[in-house]
Amino acid sequence: MDFEQNNNLSEPTQPSATGGSEPIPAVAQSGPPVKTPRKGSGWRIFWGIILALSVMANIALFMILMGVIALFATGQRGLLTEEVIRKGPRKNKIAVISVEGIIYGQQAKDVYRQLNAARQDKRVKGLIVRVNSPGGTISSSDQIYEEILKYRQETGKPVVAFMQGVAASGGYYTSVACDKIIAERTTITGSIGVIFGHFVLQELLEEKLGIKPITITSGPKKDWPSMFKPFTEEQQRYVEDKLIKPAYDTFVQVVAKGRPELTVDDVKGLADGGIFGALEAKKEKLIDEIGYLDEAIELVKKLANIDQARVVEYRKPFSLTGFLSYRKPNFLKIDRTTLYELSTPQVLYLWSAY
Repeated sequence: MDFEQNNNLSEPTQPSATGGSEPIPAVAQSGPPVKTPRKGSGWRIFWGIILALSVMANIALFMILMGVIALFATGQRGLLTEEVIRKGPRKNKIAVISVEGIIYGQQAKDVYRQLNAARQDKRVKGLIVRVNSPGGTISSSDQIYEEILKYRQETGKPVVAFMQGVAASGGYYTSVACDKIIAERTTITGSIGVIFGHFVLQELLEEKLGIKPITITSGPKKDWPSMFKPFTEEQQRYVEDKLIKPAYDTFVQVVAKGRPELTVDDVKGLADGGIFGALEAKKEKLIDEIGYLDEAIELVKKLANIDQARVVEYRKPFSLTGFLSYRKPNFLKIDRTTLYELSTPQVLYLWSAY
């Protein structure tokens, strides 16, 4: 069979599924690929920058938040805030210093910080020492007394004691460091004297529990008085001579110095440990006036020769750590310091009925 040569090129065919033939598509000419420009690439870059800035801002805010939480939780050591309790010009201030509760070491430190804050503020023209305390330890009461005297001597500014509720024993001791004393009508004050406390556990330990403590000392008076031995008359005289009398004499001298209207003999006549109401205390010249905070403010302004003043009160900023430690039930915590305090006799300027 003859085949006729076809000089005209035609598209090649390939068999189809139906038995026929279909043309084979031509292969495209090879060459460099053409890139189609992507739409929206500029927006992607823009939103990427926004996202990065957002992440950085959130990190910065997180760090600031952690700092605020840390400051809120621990408080700033030594920092005191001012609360305005009477409005007035800022150029003239009267600062209220608080002595509240049992007077002990921390109370003395708090009063020192308040006095130091008032000392550094040149706009403070005078102080009111607000006292609501039955007293406390001898050393802490004396520290507060000396700090008030030191403030008066260094600044020459007037200081008025304002008694509220109870201002007895060590509370009165601190008050006589001031120029004048004003007490509310219902105030209990006085209780000039010293109190000594001591436990004797010998019978409980030896007879009830079968425990016999052994103490070795370099001399017979080294452990006087001891909670493990009977408190003898000789030990009582020893405590009176070494502890009670010196503290009592100091108290009498302090009151006589702070109340020029009274002599040492006058004070001794009042220093039997008894308490006085405000009316009786004024009659006995233990205080100057009966009044309230406004009267104390007016007296300070009079002594400072100013007509108007802003009255501020120093307070500790709120501390979450302090709040939690206050709320924490630690009454079962007994360490060496606690045992020492419980076993060591206490000589106090304290109204014991409190």
